[in-house]
Amino acid sequence: QGQVVESGGGLVQPGGSLRLSCTASGFTFSRYAIYWYRQAPGKERELVARISSIGIITDIPDSVKGRFTISRDNAKNTAYLQMNSLKPEDTAVYTCYAAGLLGAFWGQGTQVTVSS
Repeated sequence: QGQVVESGGGLVQPGGSLRLSCTASGFTFSRYAIYWYRQAPGKERELVARISSIGIITDIPDSVKGRFTISRDNAKNTAYLQMNSLKPEDTAVYTCYAAGLLGAFWGQGTQVTVSS
């Protein structure tokens, strides 16, 4: 059974950085696109980045453009979300989603809190 597991969340001060990881198992990671979503309390889930199986990056909203970078290392079955210049409004649960022709997998999410 395939799964993705996020890690790297935590508490950070405004202006700080975090790198989230999404580690896959049980499926051929290199054939799946990876999405990072976030959801803050009382708000709808928001897509913050997408990377295709071959590394094409799309769907970066203006709210994070220039601050967040998505990448992947297929040899390590892991995707990353590098978040710089974090703001309090980036506080949310960040969730990884892997989607391919043979199925899709959601992670459990990792909490990111930006506060002084």
